[in-house]
Amino acid sequence: MLIMIANVLDADNLRWLRNNLEQTRFVDGRQTAGREARVVKNNEQVDRGDPLLEEMQELVIDRLLTNALFRMATRPHVVRPPLFSRYEPGMEYGSHVDDAIMGGMRTDVSVTIFLSEPDEYDGGELVIESAAGEQDVKLSAGSAVLYPTTSLHRVAPVSRGERRAAVTWVRSLVRDAGERELLFDLETARHALFERLGKTPELDLLAKTQSNLLRRWAED
Repeated sequence: MLIMIANVLDADNLRWLRNNLEQTRFVDGRQTAGREARVVKNNEQVDRGDPLLEEMQELVIDRLLTNALFRMATRPHVVRPPLFSRYEPGMEYGSHVDDAIMGGMRTDVSVTIFLSEPDEYDGGELVIESAAGEQDVKLSAGSAVLYPTTSLHRVAPVSRGERRAAVTWVRSLVRDAGERELLFDLETARHALFERLGKTPELDLLAKTQSNLLRRWAED
């Protein structure tokens, strides 16, 4: 399931983050890549020892966890501290799959939050591969895309400007992507029906079904 969420970060959040990124130290992004991904990774990331990094990470995690659509789509148990990446002309990240375990945590959902506006750079699309083909994603600054960590994906070469993004991973309470999608669809339908009809016995039955499925599938 591929979900795009607008305005995860508001204008003030973006201004603060972008100002901090001007003051942070960037290092070779291959330092955080697995053995095979390291071969195709060509970007820069904020140094993990930078004194500004922790506060930046806390802001992004807070804005994700307060977003209702994010919570519905991911059923988050743990959100990893984000990485902040920079791509300049000639940089790219070839096809790869993210590590299944990071810092002792299983990864279920990958999240990219765009920090640059689309007209600030050429290229740099996030390309997510699936059995149905490839999907190019290039969103406005502050918007996020969520996709299963099992997916092959890449960042297309940047030919002009600078692409900045925050990337993180979620361990979900619901391990299986198909089960997360069923719960998401049920909750989306419930909300829409409640807006149209108010509280009804049928909605109570849907709520019961959703809760019992979550109880059956959740791993706390």
